[in-house]
Amino acid sequence: MTETSGASEGDGGASSGPSASTVVHLLRHGEVYNPGGILYGRLPGFQLSEDGRLMAKAATGFLAGRDVVLLRSSPLDRARETAAPLAAQFGLGVEIDERLIEPTNVYEGTTFGVGSGALRHPVDWRYLYNPFRPSWGEPYKSIAARMLAVMADVARAARGHEAVCVSHQLPIWTARRAAEGQRLWHDPRHRQCALASVTSFRYAGDRITSVSYSEPAGSGPPQVPGA
Repeated sequence: MTETSGASEGDGGASSGPSASTVVHLLRHGEVYNPGGILYGRLPGFQLSEDGRLMAKAATGFLAGRDVVLLRSSPLDRARETAAPLAAQFGLGVEIDERLIEPTNVYEGTTFGVGSGALRHPVDWRYLYNPFRPSWGEPYKSIAARMLAVMADVARAARGHEAVCVSHQLPIWTARRAAEGQRLWHDPRHRQCALASVTSFRYAGDRITSVSYSEPAGSGPPQVPGA
């Protein structure tokens, strides 16, 4: 599998046969209004900030003109709001798919994060005993399995064309690591998945042949509170 610096180009009138080339774009949602800096996870009521809406428009502009025939989204507000300008751009409905959702996390609703000092508090040790799983939330293997499954479904449904799935940082990064054959556990500070970034997977039939990454809304720290 090869990796390029920009998202894969569409194939226009590509064949829809069993070996057709298809591109599935995983779009991370834009910035969320989160003045408290909490880990919002699956909590309701967290929507895009003004900058987040601009990020969604930037991603829409980046994908404009491509052969996008299918649009799916996580059920969470921030993902659906990011999908809205894409739906208008391509004249598509937004299909909600629970498999694209943010993983569970026992620290949801708190300010827990990298460098928060949780290891100094014995009450937290029961959740932090196995960072390779991870023990504080949905296992990486589970995240990878559901993401690769929805991507495979989308690739079949959009065969010979392109599709967009709006999701979240950890599911997208886990899917990429799985597709590239890398170990799933990792340092969150080193994720390449900025806000409103596009990680694109090219399929030949049912097989992923390349992965590429772009930041249409500009670079920025991938690890932000709540993401």
